[in-house]
Amino acid sequence: MNKGNLTRKELAEALTTQLGYSQSTCSELIDAFLDRMKDRLLEGESIKFVHFGTFNVRDKQPRRGRNPRTGETITIKQRQMISFRPSKKMREQVNE
Repeated sequence: MNKGNLTRKELAEALTTQLGYSQSTCSELIDAFLDRMKDRLLEGESIKFVHFGTFNVRDKQPRRGRNPRTGETITIKQRQMISFRPSKKMREQVNE
């Protein structure tokens, strides 16, 4: 795998290597997994992976901002965003 972004194709190749299933079957597994994650987040539910972290949908309140090009003050609308909080174990491994 390269040092850039991790892609679906690379995940499918890793599953193929470790599990011995066909590339197309592993691609379908990855797609089904990601679709299920997306559906849960769209429903506003959290996703928790033990020893990895938690994905949450958070509400962001409207706030004042500034257009960097013109300097004009604008109001940034209320919105939702997805946040990730790594588990304690993951934070420790990253900071080693």
